[in-house]
Amino acid sequence: MPNLSVLKSTFFCLFLLISACKGRTQNQDTIVAVSEKETHKSIIVAANRTSQYLPLLKNKSVAIVANPTSVIFKDEGYTHLVDSLLSHQIEIKKVFAPEHGFRGKADAGELVADGLDRKTGLPIVSLYGKNKKPSKEQLEGLDVVVFDIQDVGVRFYTYIATLQLVMEACAENNVPIIVLDRPNPNGHYVDGPTMQKEHISFLGMTTIPLVYGMTVGEYAQMLNGESWLSDGIRADLTVISLENYTHQTPYSLPIRPSPNLPNDISINLYPSLGLFEGTNVNAGRGTEYQFQRYGASFLDSMAYDFSYIPKPNFGSKYPKEENKKCFGEDLSSHNRMNSISLKWLIEAYSNSVDKSKFFKTDSFTKHSGTSELQKQIEAGLSEEEIKKSWLEELVTFKQVRKKYLLYE
Repeated sequence: MPNLSVLKSTFFCLFLLISACKGRTQNQDTIVAVSEKETHKSIIVAANRTSQYLPLLKNKSVAIVANPTSVIFKDEGYTHLVDSLLSHQIEIKKVFAPEHGFRGKADAGELVADGLDRKTGLPIVSLYGKNKKPSKEQLEGLDVVVFDIQDVGVRFYTYIATLQLVMEACAENNVPIIVLDRPNPNGHYVDGPTMQKEHISFLGMTTIPLVYGMTVGEYAQMLNGESWLSDGIRADLTVISLENYTHQTPYSLPIRPSPNLPNDISINLYPSLGLFEGTNVNAGRGTEYQFQRYGASFLDSMAYDFSYIPKPNFGSKYPKEENKKCFGEDLSSHNRMNSISLKWLIEAYSNSVDKSKFFKTDSFTKHSGTSELQKQIEAGLSEEEIKKSWLEELVTFKQVRKKYLLYE
């Protein structure tokens, strides 16, 4: 029979060994967690930096330009900026709603109506209908306007046009404006044709490239600094900046910025596939892969091994090529892009059975910003040749852009 003292000694040693191993594992996990916490600096959006702007709003009559992306992030979830400001007893008089509306329900191009927000009872003033610019009457009695909308850094995405018109209205009526900055998910490059003055519209109101590599805060400073507001007036502008952000910092949007940009891939492909908006080719609207595919019934079925049928859905009540079998390409697994691609547009035109159906000339010119791109594609120029024609203006823009950058 084994000696009792030996057994006790053996069990005690085993206990110490197991405890040591367990403790070492827990300690290693703790060290890794602490290390990650110390080295990882997450981006802090301006809306979260309440100490920077709440004092500017106290005892003021405030209007907010906002949509579903106008949120303050928390450890779990988020709170809409409007709800947060109301909880801080900020006196919000009204909400100005851009394209797609305050709650983000409207289709692209669909008029947004005035109304009341059901949750807060606040009056909602549409800036995407007959009136795209706040009127003197709509600004009357306001002490300050706050602009907080997530942009995606593409010229024909209309939120920066709304920003410009709001700044202009504020300047004309001596109302200060505060811009709460947010990251630009396409802020890591500058590319594309530059908007020509003769083609300026709500899809591009200034002479900037298609992808301009600036946050809304930086762009607001450029609008002021380059005298791009009406008659060269300047808005009384305050930009609340981001923390821990550079233009090369990847940023995954936690809330879709509009109904037809559902994920990071669609946002990254949007500068390239968005040009299809000026054609009769469908760019994924009417599917769950918006701006991650393209196709049309009039593209050569022998040239493509992918097809789909667009149907009305959330964000697209009347998609192009509705209920038609579209031949094209699936790009939903495409790698992250660092430039605009014209490949798909050129190939689609080349493979169009009826080229007269391809371009909607006026719309394509407004989207591209120039009448030259359509002519270049129709003439059979290569992507490389077309991009060379952009270089001089891109170099000039980048020099101007430097003056207004808040981030590396």
